[in-house]
Amino acid sequence: MKILVACEESQAVTTELRNLGHEAYSCDIEPCSGGHPEWHIQQDVTPLLKQPWDMIIAFPPCTHLALSGAAWFEQKRKDGRQQQGIDFFMLFANAECEKVAIENPIGIMSTMYRKPNQIIHPWQFGDNANKSTCLWTKGLPSLVPHITEKPEIEYFEWVDKNGKKKRQEMWYYKTRCLPHAERARAASKTFPGIAKAMAEQWAGECEQN
Repeated sequence: MKILVACEESQAVTTELRNLGHEAYSCDIEPCSGGHPEWHIQQDVTPLLKQPWDMIIAFPPCTHLALSGAAWFEQKRKDGRQQQGIDFFMLFANAECEKVAIENPIGIMSTMYRKPNQIIHPWQFGDNANKSTCLWTKGLPSLVPHITEKPEIEYFEWVDKNGKKKRQEMWYYKTRCLPHAERARAASKTFPGIAKAMAEQWAGECEQN
């Protein structure tokens, strides 16, 4: 299959699809960090949506959509940034492709568009993290987790300057320890288990002639 993985510079999903034999391309305005520039289209994804694809898997930016940033929603509504995020998300929802999946954290698109088909967590697919991940799909089945019992999540714990005990999930703590310019990229990278599940369950191994 010819598959577009939109807004993905990490190439996590693209690589898994390529491993199965599919003609998959990542696309992002940033250069790729996944090590395969020959599979990466560095440009605005909008014109590519007019081309024929067998499947589109999209990871639109959640900066102006996620509930974690609700404190800034009022200003973002006023200056148009939130509407820009909504409009960009909807480009994928309205794409003329039979198989589409859109990933985003819990946010306003559940009401501005519709409720997601599914909410998953990385731990369900083998990664030690608890992160609500929404999937809006068309022509694709829900992902089937291979882990149904939540494991013990690893945390980093410390005492702040006021003597109060604090803790964060280890994956998030490690992300916050990165230089500021690298944090958003690291936090948005698809967890390996989810990337593998998307490729295997939505695309499967490519049939060879």
